[in-house]
Amino acid sequence: MSGDPRYPIGKFNSPSTFSESDRKLYIDEIESAPAQLRAAIAGLTAPQLSTPYREGGWTVRQLVHHVPDSHMNAYVRFKLALTEDEPTIKPYEEARWAELPDSETVPVETSLVLLDSLHKRWVPLLRSISAADWSRKFRHPERGTMTLDQNLALYAWHGKHHVAHITSLRERNNWK
Repeated sequence: MSGDPRYPIGKFNSPSTFSESDRKLYIDEIESAPAQLRAAIAGLTAPQLSTPYREGGWTVRQLVHHVPDSHMNAYVRFKLALTEDEPTIKPYEEARWAELPDSETVPVETSLVLLDSLHKRWVPLLRSISAADWSRKFRHPERGTMTLDQNLALYAWHGKHHVAHITSLRERNNWK
């Protein structure tokens, strides 16, 4: 665990090598992300959902809406890399997306259902990728060229990262 509330599980560090067992672990972590997010917010009240996870940070509600926003982008990036030769993907302004009205007004259950449904499509796709195709790449204008292996590890971390924002807040505030 990190002492920095922005990175309760530490910053993402991409592994330099990837084995089949690493991929299986990452896919399992992605598969479990919707249930972990749902469990992290279980029983929270509307005022608690409106609480920032840290000073200057997003509210729990914004975090819940952000995860499927981000994972939808990741899903599309996988599909692009699997069907095109090193496509350049379009990044998105995640902080600005979190400030849009839907991130404050739509019930969190809507995003939880969206995340469940998305992962029911994404995980079988991930499990179907051949060993050779994990080295397929896309170009991210901000992060540079990324392999599907690197993106897999990033999104396995991403789900845990945001769940930890919520569980750390619950712990600090003694929310049972």
